[in-house]
Amino acid sequence: LRHDQVDTSASALALHARGESCDVSHPPDAVAYPESTSDVQRLLAWAYETRIPVTPVAVNSSLEGHTVPLHGGVSLDMTRMDRIIELAPQDFLAVVQPAVTYPKLNEALRATGLFFPVDPGAEASLGGMASTNASGTMAVRYGVMGDLVLGLEVVTPTGRVVRTGGRSRKSSSGYALTRLFCGAEGTLGVITELTVRLAARPAAVMAARLSFDTVSGCVSFVTELIQSGVPVARCELLDRGAVQAIRNHLDLPLADAHTVFLEFHGDEASVASGARQAIELGGDHGATASETAPDGDALRALWRGRHQAFYAMVAANPGMASLITDLAVPVSRLAEVIDASLDAVTRVGLPGYVIGHVGDGNFHITIFFPEGDLDARARASAAHAELVALTLAAGGTCTGEHGIGLRKLPYVRAEHGDAVDLMWAIKDAFDPAGIMNPGKKLPARD
Repeated sequence: LRHDQVDTSASALALHARGESCDVSHPPDAVAYPESTSDVQRLLAWAYETRIPVTPVAVNSSLEGHTVPLHGGVSLDMTRMDRIIELAPQDFLAVVQPAVTYPKLNEALRATGLFFPVDPGAEASLGGMASTNASGTMAVRYGVMGDLVLGLEVVTPTGRVVRTGGRSRKSSSGYALTRLFCGAEGTLGVITELTVRLAARPAAVMAARLSFDTVSGCVSFVTELIQSGVPVARCELLDRGAVQAIRNHLDLPLADAHTVFLEFHGDEASVASGARQAIELGGDHGATASETAPDGDALRALWRGRHQAFYAMVAANPGMASLITDLAVPVSRLAEVIDASLDAVTRVGLPGYVIGHVGDGNFHITIFFPEGDLDARARASAAHAELVALTLAAGGTCTGEHGIGLRKLPYVRAEHGDAVDLMWAIKDAFDPAGIMNPGKKLPARD
């Protein structure tokens, strides 16, 4: 690489020492900025020969410590590979480099009538989103990242360039390597190009917001709504504490209640019908208030509180650190697991808030504790462990969309059992020297 593609300054090393919210920190020995696939190929071939650890990173919005260079080595900063290579609206696809963010792609698609529907809260890069198999508020309608990645270009740890998948919507050929790399968290190679599937921008959008006295009322309503076949595009739950934080932070006229936010995509008739059915069904489940809003300013106002929820919770807990859980269960078990989870958080005496993409059974409980208070941190971690146990017992997963990274490692073997040994065999086949993002994704071998 050129001299201006490598940085060993103290400021650069500090900037790449930790992720968005994980409290583990370790600086790399150097930061490299590749500008092409061949740059990545040369660097990985050198790292493999010299056994230097490599940790990929782009926007660095990961919440679980994926990008922390635990063993030093090279932080491979992909931010210079941010080009949209091709837009092919006739095939409903786009080809991009890994540091392209989903807002940047959607801005480029504005005139085509298409959009990319995976929308994590942060302005994440598509390469990072693929690496964690990320999702967002519209997963219930459009799927998660792995559903929308048609093909990849990947540089393996030995410096070999491979292409997986293609441009067609389906294939029964070979092993599903694209799916394998989606969610691998940079442990099997470096993604240098993605071919992603696009969706038609809906002709009409309508939102609804319903308030309930209990979380179980919210969840039972959502469960029946999904089971009834109403085509929901977004389905979000905020508990009363989160709603109160939003009211105080943004001065919004929200009811002091547990709240479900909904959005419907389609034509004018179908979205109006969906909203109407939701309001009627909400009444059957004890909704205490409801409102709808069509596309435009009213819709944006209705969703404003949900989009700012995390920042509102942080503002409500100044000087406190947070632990964000990322649990997912079958929708039929959602109410009981959320209720039991809230009981577990209450018992440790710490503030906790529920926010969830409940349409597909995914929910987050954010637990706050005083910064630097080791006892409180331990209580938060104990509550998290109990929440994971409840989730696994219900047939769920310890992470619905954030990935394993560092913080979920203690739960991987409990969830997957002996299958972890097969995962290690895959890791060894791709990365025999163990240089790619070591210490992430898989727990230590037995």
